[in-house]
Amino acid sequence: MQNWIDAYSWINIRFLLQGLWVTILISVVSVILSFIIGSVLGIIRYAKIPYLSRIVGYIIDVIRNLPLLLIIFFTYFGLPAFGFKPDTIPAAILAMTVFESTMIAEIIRSGILAVDIGQMEASRAMGMKLGQAMWHVVLPQAYKKMIPALVSQFISLIKDTSLATIIVVPELMQHGQVVYGQDPNYIIPVFVAMAIMYFVVCYALSLLSKFIDRRMA
Repeated sequence: MQNWIDAYSWINIRFLLQGLWVTILISVVSVILSFIIGSVLGIIRYAKIPYLSRIVGYIIDVIRNLPLLLIIFFTYFGLPAFGFKPDTIPAAILAMTVFESTMIAEIIRSGILAVDIGQMEASRAMGMKLGQAMWHVVLPQAYKKMIPALVSQFISLIKDTSLATIIVVPELMQHGQVVYGQDPNYIIPVFVAMAIMYFVVCYALSLLSKFIDRRMA
């Protein structure tokens, strides 16, 4: 019991919370960037633009089938060979944005395809240009259908930030390793604390998703 009390000292808990803040920061920035980039890629692939859509499709298929850990390694250790050496946190954000953008692109494309083609045809018949019809008619309906899939992907991204510990990003998992490195008896208490923190963040996101879904119903 004393091991648990010592492991949960204010200094250790504060250190874990600092790691959690970095995890949330990386997740939020990556979510915003990957949502924007993924939306553009998904629309390009849906639009079937000659050559461009096919090239984008190939890139998405390649990246989606690579391990995220490999992309993190390449971003941090490989990019310096091309003259670009990012710090650990920017490297983690860049790697996760690249990986998640391809996942979201497929969700976006599937969501657009789920909208009745008649919506686009009716919009074009009313004189709307393709971009106007997509922005004002198709995408609002598509995003509504995509909320569960997008939230599930974002939750996966939050959990995947733990992989960034491999390049010593000071996120929650890395801070946890530092704490239980003080004493092997801290391992279980620290794992329990980290599990609770991950659960709280991910569950809060799930509740937010359900709230938005109800509001849009």
